[in-house]
Amino acid sequence: MLTMFECKSGNGVIYVFVTVGMENGIIGGKQARPHSRPYLASIQHKRHHTCGGMLIKNDYVLTSAHCLNLSEFSGRSHFEIVLGAHNINQKEKTQQRMQVKKYIRHPLFEQNNKINYSYDIMLLKLKTKAKLNKFVEVVPLPNKNVEAPAHGICSIAGWGITKSNIEKPASILYEVTLKLQSNKECEKIWQINYNSARNMCTISNGREAFCKGDSGSPLICESKLLGIASYTFDDCTNTAYPEVYLKIPPFLRWIKKHT
Repeated sequence: MLTMFECKSGNGVIYVFVTVGMENGIIGGKQARPHSRPYLASIQHKRHHTCGGMLIKNDYVLTSAHCLNLSEFSGRSHFEIVLGAHNINQKEKTQQRMQVKKYIRHPLFEQNNKINYSYDIMLLKLKTKAKLNKFVEVVPLPNKNVEAPAHGICSIAGWGITKSNIEKPASILYEVTLKLQSNKECEKIWQINYNSARNMCTISNGREAFCKGDSGSPLICESKLLGIASYTFDDCTNTAYPEVYLKIPPFLRWIKKHT
């Protein structure tokens, strides 16, 4: 799904199309070692992968709020969570398919028909508890005081396209390593669409990036969960536009309240 953001330049106002939701895609990455990220969830609509997420309790998945804004989600009874997967197109014995009992979006994400992506966070309450094992694990939430390392190296994984000119998503989990961009640079580029208190970003080197949102997938920095993939420029490897994530630490109190 494309969303239009308004940015200003020396020549006036320009409109930038960004990608949120839809299928995820890791560009320029590599295949992840099977089940090396046992907390990763595939959020599916009618058995079609649409967003990523992470298991934070045995009955709660954390993801992006805008995943529910897609028109095809009008029938939420088809919204399912798949845990313990490596190849989402196969019925692996390690997989657990769960139904969603309750959708808890941050109340400030969408108000008065306006969307604020600095509150792009949602909890999914599962109907049944996941069976924890070496293939399905809970990811520890970060400390409330943890800060993203300046220009640090982080990683993100997902199921989706592996080349920008190929629309067919991959079935195997891919991962990519990305470098953090400074908040100052992100604010300069994304302007009012970026909130440094609640957002963080990485910069593509022109070859590697998350694509088509990879929405809801966790950003891991120095072995710690720090962010949730939110949005990116429509041309995912465009080096002029950093890819944006939601910071998790500012929302720890909200997460605790609702879980």
